[in-house]
Amino acid sequence: MSTLARLRADLVCGIGLLTRLPTDWLARGRLPYSMARSIWCWPLVGALLGEAAAIVYAGLLQLGIAHLPAAGWSIALLLLVCGGLHEDGLADMADGCGGGSDRARKLEIMRDSRVGSYGVMALGLALLVRVTALAAMPERTALLAMPVAGALARACMVVVLRRLPPARSDGLASSMAYLPVQAFVACLCLAGCTAALLLPAPRMTAACIVAALAAALMCRFARWQLGGQTGDVLGATAVVAECAVLTALC
Repeated sequence: MSTLARLRADLVCGIGLLTRLPTDWLARGRLPYSMARSIWCWPLVGALLGEAAAIVYAGLLQLGIAHLPAAGWSIALLLLVCGGLHEDGLADMADGCGGGSDRARKLEIMRDSRVGSYGVMALGLALLVRVTALAAMPERTALLAMPVAGALARACMVVVLRRLPPARSDGLASSMAYLPVQAFVACLCLAGCTAALLLPAPRMTAACIVAALAAALMCRFARWQLGGQTGDVLGATAVVAECAVLTALC
């Protein structure tokens, strides 16, 4: 298969996993799909999503909408395009870790589609932080900060995926126990380059440090509570990292 076919296959996997956007226009012919290999493009998908949300925010400000409702609609678009995937993971992890008495029970709760009080509180806090952080930004700042937060948040998912073993023997995360080194390095470089290109050095450094701390915290917490990572842990990591980076940049 050609390099172009591999790139198209990776983008189909990355976009299909992280968003609800159609990928038929890319998925033409027989392609060498590999979810593990597609991790290099996750920061790219995150950056584009963040930029789209920032454009909506800036456009609403230009129309005379106040910062807070403009930020709310911007984050709403982000949730719609992503299908609330990461937020679902955050809610499930909060419910499991908050309500389970042991690892097996925590993992069992995380598979329950119902959202409990811990999940509701986690979702409310995550939305509050992102909306208020974005509302505190002028439109130019948002156009630079949102794609950086999106890229770094998805890179944090990959870091957790690489650092922790699967907590279950089934599920998507367990099928990605081995990540190609080149794809992993490309993922980190793409996220770092996005921050370096869009932000001045001090703010770029702050954003990368905060993202690294968020990934380290989620790794430690997931290992302690669950013994490893799951898809819900990865989604929760993306939300926590995005909240932390936006807070640092607002």
